[in-house]
Amino acid sequence: MRNRKLLNDFFCSYRGYLCLFLLLLCVFIASLSLGSAKMSFVEFFNALAFKGRENTTILYNVRLPRILSGILCGIGLSVSGVLLQSITDNALASPSIIGVSSGGGLLVAISLLLPTSMHLLFTPIFAFLGSFIATLSVIFISRLAGNTKSSVILSGVAINALLNAFISLITLLDSDILISYNAFSIGSFVGVQYKNLIAPAALIGASLIICIIISKRIELLCLGESTASALGVNIKSLRIVCIILASVTASSVISFAGLIGFIGLIVPHIARLLCGHNIRSLFVCSAFLGGTVSLLADLVGRIAFMPSELPVGITLAFVGVPFFIALLFKKRGQY
Repeated sequence: MRNRKLLNDFFCSYRGYLCLFLLLLCVFIASLSLGSAKMSFVEFFNALAFKGRENTTILYNVRLPRILSGILCGIGLSVSGVLLQSITDNALASPSIIGVSSGGGLLVAISLLLPTSMHLLFTPIFAFLGSFIATLSVIFISRLAGNTKSSVILSGVAINALLNAFISLITLLDSDILISYNAFSIGSFVGVQYKNLIAPAALIGASLIICIIISKRIELLCLGESTASALGVNIKSLRIVCIILASVTASSVISFAGLIGFIGLIVPHIARLLCGHNIRSLFVCSAFLGGTVSLLADLVGRIAFMPSELPVGITLAFVGVPFFIALLFKKRGQY
């Protein structure tokens, strides 16, 4: 217990944050230097200094946007996972499991019916609306079903199944949409450009700052509704704000990376082991760890089968499914 407390205190401090930042920086450098286009040590540093046109193009126009999208994806989904697990009091809640991602995916599939120019414009808006409506639906149904821990997950499974059925119907009606949606549903950072990251970065960054500001209220909510209410927390308003923030962060990722799962489930649990139940530190640690896990998964997918690549969504599924099963066994009897 004493060792656990020392660990938690360390990762709730700026020294702990610095360690996590350095870990992310190491993976960042590895991702920037490794890939199917091999560079020597000298060639890599020359490219960093904008010497050598081909290598510079690979570094700054191919790898760097991909790396930034990976970091942004990890931060967005991790923050969304922390929010959903906190407001539902359920360790199994995450954007992909309770239907948030599928909700965004459905409206994105619908947006593929629009002309290309309109599709590119409305995809982020459609992704947010779908994620937000799906989250509200899950919470509403779970409350009608008794508002237990298991009702949230079962409601999410039901909503997921329904949304995926609609997605299948839409994609079957048009073969072009099927091809586009298949690439979208796997989840990947390939082809992401800087301009695709500006709005998501602003939304995820603003959401993370708001989460840190209201972290004390969320921490009180985690103590129980009656305790939080007695201490002056407006529970309904706080839940709605958290749902909006979870939807914004998850849908921002969906808009440029597609449907990537399990980061929102795995990372908050790892962060909780490091920093305990301090919600403010949990948001910060999850952001750093999320970026690291996402980048690492993408790096493994890039170099494991060179010159071919494994999409990051598939790599994360190989890790996430065993983790989810292990978590179910650990939490059995609690739901």
